[in-house]
Amino acid sequence: QVQLVESGGGSVQAGGSLRLSCAASGYTYTMGWFRQAPGKEREGVAAIGTGGRLTYYADSVKGRFTISRDNAKNTVYLQMNSLKPEDTATYYCAATNRARMTGIQALGVMPTSFFGYWGQGTQVAVSS
Repeated sequence: QVQLVESGGGSVQAGGSLRLSCAASGYTYTMGWFRQAPGKEREGVAAIGTGGRLTYYADSVKGRFTISRDNAKNTVYLQMNSLKPEDTATYYCAATNRARMTGIQALGVMPTSFFGYWGQGTQVAVSS
């Protein structure tokens, strides 16, 4: 069982930046970030493959967010720039137990069912 621990959330003004980190207790395949705002469904934001070369971004964050990973540290990062009030949400780190990037790229979405491991979430609040 892999455990995921997020850090780096907080409050920032619109246009600002935050960097989220997620440390895994063991080896992971595809890793991703989801977010959920109050009253809305959980949305897949970004995903990265095992080797770090394959990535996926939701249209809403393309060009502003960057996902990366350091396999030596079993850690995935989400650099969030040019933040907007609509980015306000609880952000969750997630990981799969097998490679999933081909499926994610083919579908153009990040199905929550692909991800078997979840962190506890970290809050991001962007004020206007």
